[in-house]
Amino acid sequence: MKKYIKNISFSQVPALKVGKIILILVFSITLGILIALVVILLIQSPGKMEPLTDKNGNVIKGSISEKVYVKINGVRMGMVIKSKNKSNPVLLFVHGGPGMPEYPLTKTYPTGLEEYFTVVWWDQRGAGLSYSSNISAKAMTTKQFVDDTIEITKYLRKHFGQDKIYLMGHSWGSYIAIQAAAKSPDLYKAYIGVGQISNQMESEKIAYKYMLNYYKGIGDEKTIKKLESTPIETMDYLPDAYNKIRDDVMHRSGIGTTHKMNSVVTGIFMPVMLNREYTLREKINIWIGKAFSNSTVLRDELYKTDLRNSITKLDIPVYFFSGIYDYTVNYSMSEAYLKKISAPVKGFYLFKESAHTPIFEEPEKVLQIIQNDVLKCRNDLADAY
Repeated sequence: MKKYIKNISFSQVPALKVGKIILILVFSITLGILIALVVILLIQSPGKMEPLTDKNGNVIKGSISEKVYVKINGVRMGMVIKSKNKSNPVLLFVHGGPGMPEYPLTKTYPTGLEEYFTVVWWDQRGAGLSYSSNISAKAMTTKQFVDDTIEITKYLRKHFGQDKIYLMGHSWGSYIAIQAAAKSPDLYKAYIGVGQISNQMESEKIAYKYMLNYYKGIGDEKTIKKLESTPIETMDYLPDAYNKIRDDVMHRSGIGTTHKMNSVVTGIFMPVMLNREYTLREKINIWIGKAFSNSTVLRDELYKTDLRNSITKLDIPVYFFSGIYDYTVNYSMSEAYLKKISAPVKGFYLFKESAHTPIFEEPEKVLQIIQNDVLKCRNDLADAY
């Protein structure tokens, strides 16, 4: 028998059987890799909130680090609350997207905001911790999100015993948050817009032109062809074909989430999946929620709105943070928009090493501005451009 096995030729095995063997091997290896990845992700996803500690690893007395759920306008919504001192003023962070919670990214890109605020990283209706298959797509409207922001604010005021709180909106979140601030200014001490939206369709066209010039400059003919096949400069909406390439071409040209983020896979997807404070189910819900949010009317409403015509007055201090490399939401448009807004205090800050997210890219400068200007509500910034 041993001699027979040694002398058998592989060519003697019928081709069909060889094919089956190869398929079985490939399937087994793929299955093994998938099982290993799931095990790793489960180990990496205990979902327990990590306490805030000092340099010696001791839990900071009076700090807060918790995951909270509360029913707002009929929907169970989740949020992460972090603060080194729970008596700090409350800051409600309204994330981008639609449907992209940003707290899971803060392990990779720490902001330090918890030093001065009790930061509430709220996951909006249909997103992340607030995702549910029972949420009606019909309720996913701009008006509903503005109302949700106001109701979350009221809950936080009561919960923390503070008459007014600070409001920060990023990207898509700035589109929602500034409307909430205009509608209910009595709830807020100040509004901070990070990558502040004004007219997003116009901004997209500026970015498109920038990217065409960028890729022509480096001789990337393949990307040029992709861009030229979807000429959004002549459109009043973003076609699906452009949306499929948008994130990739923006990040590779340095004008995406951060100036140095070349890939959303390594820069966003992996940080989310490796965050230990979310369970695997919660992480999966982030991506399901993002897809769901973008399948509703929210994006259409965003691209059809020009805030420069609808929100031109705020009765509270207003501060805009923009990165000089930001073409996701064009920084020059944000600056021009703030000049048009009537407010008791205004401040525009341009970050020279940032693209779309200065709070991730230049957190120390952000904290300096917050400490020196925002918290002190300086009143000499109205013409400081």
